[in-house]
Amino acid sequence: MEKFAFKFDESSSQTKLQQLIHAVSEAINLGILKEGDFLPSVNQLNKDSGISRDTIFKAYSILKQRSIISSTPTKGYFVASESYRVFVLLDDFSAFKEQLYKSFRANLPDNYSVDLLFHHYNPEVFSQLIQNSLGRYSTYVVMNIDNKNLEDVVRKIDPKKLLILDMGNDPRNEVSSLTQDFNQAVYDCLSSGLELIRKYEEFILVFPQNTPHPVETIGAFDRFCNDNQLKHTVLDNIVNREVQPGQAYLVIKDSDLVKIVRDCKKNGYKIGSEVGIVSYNDTPMKEIVGAGITVISTDFIRMGKACAHFILSRERISEVIPTQLIIRGSL
Repeated sequence: MEKFAFKFDESSSQTKLQQLIHAVSEAINLGILKEGDFLPSVNQLNKDSGISRDTIFKAYSILKQRSIISSTPTKGYFVASESYRVFVLLDDFSAFKEQLYKSFRANLPDNYSVDLLFHHYNPEVFSQLIQNSLGRYSTYVVMNIDNKNLEDVVRKIDPKKLLILDMGNDPRNEVSSLTQDFNQAVYDCLSSGLELIRKYEEFILVFPQNTPHPVETIGAFDRFCNDNQLKHTVLDNIVNREVQPGQAYLVIKDSDLVKIVRDCKKNGYKIGSEVGIVSYNDTPMKEIVGAGITVISTDFIRMGKACAHFILSRERISEVIPTQLIIRGSL
């Protein structure tokens, strides 16, 4: 074949397998190979490049698995007709979502294009964006609105091409998912920090009424405090409430975290001894604020990598990404 030729670079740190996969992907990305174009046969490429037939066959198999190429028994390997466009619908773009997305994108080949959109928990926007995407993408990654079910419009996506991310549940067990546990995992995280939390006279959960965070976390918080005989309160607003010494806070929204830190600074309260803070969802900033903010968080970098693996492998997956308590100076 004249349009595509491969030559192994012995000075490269990549293996022959990796170089061949990259060469085919790059040729498609640059338009040297187009949809429907045939690749050299295994025998022809073996003769032209000197690479073993096993290596060529393995490279072609990986490219097929990634839906980059396809094959027929009589005609050989050709560039797949299906596009490599990925539809990613997130709820919003926060610091920890940025970590997730960067990890996801870094683990996808260059020839995969990603359309990133946001629904901001607006059901009409959510439905419209998915309706407009149907049939236009090779794979779909969706952060659902509801933590307990799937929206009806999501069912219109081919379940083999769909990954539910972060929260959502499929009672039919047809759809792949990478989610986090907002209930027992929270209880377990708090339990691992029990002795630090006991330093404080009262443990307060700030759970705003308008937060999309699953309400199961309130139940986990109450169970933890009741099981350990801790004085506790659940508040939906702390805008007009002054932080007092002897209180520890579990906050969901970063704006509430800022309010508590400001109150402590204004009144001269020492965070980590006089006032305790646990924040939900880790970000790089929380590592360096003061002596560090203690967090309950899932591993968003791991979630991003696992998401990319699903896109490439199309392997059915149903995984709850572990959540952990990361103890820093604020507790």
